[in-house]
Amino acid sequence: MDTKDVARQALGRYGEDLAARRLTEAGMTVIARNWRCRGGEIDIVARDGDALVVCEVKTRRAGAFEHPMAAVRPGKAERLRALALRWLADHGGPPPGGVRIDLVGIVLPRRGAPLVEHARGVA
Repeated sequence: MDTKDVARQALGRYGEDLAARRLTEAGMTVIARNWRCRGGEIDIVARDGDALVVCEVKTRRAGAFEHPMAAVRPGKAERLRALALRWLADHGGPPPGGVRIDLVGIVLPRRGAPLVEHARGVA
């Protein structure tokens, strides 16, 4: 693994930590992080009342790439829906409140605090 891969993984971990904190502050309970199956990975699985939340986390450095909130395109949304179904199959089916797919986008400015945005029901 080269230096760029290590840096990208560290950036992703940091963003997921910030996202988990934001979700917890919003009253959700994080029940899994980095859940993997053959179809891919769910960054964060949480409970929001009686709903299950599958949360995609996108972290970017300011100015470097597209805004993280623009990163979930139709193909990614479809993959997240399929992963949510797989999670439900492995964990006893849908909860009474159903399933929601959220996105937490994080922009790390050169200076100052990270900008954390949480969008509910993106896919």
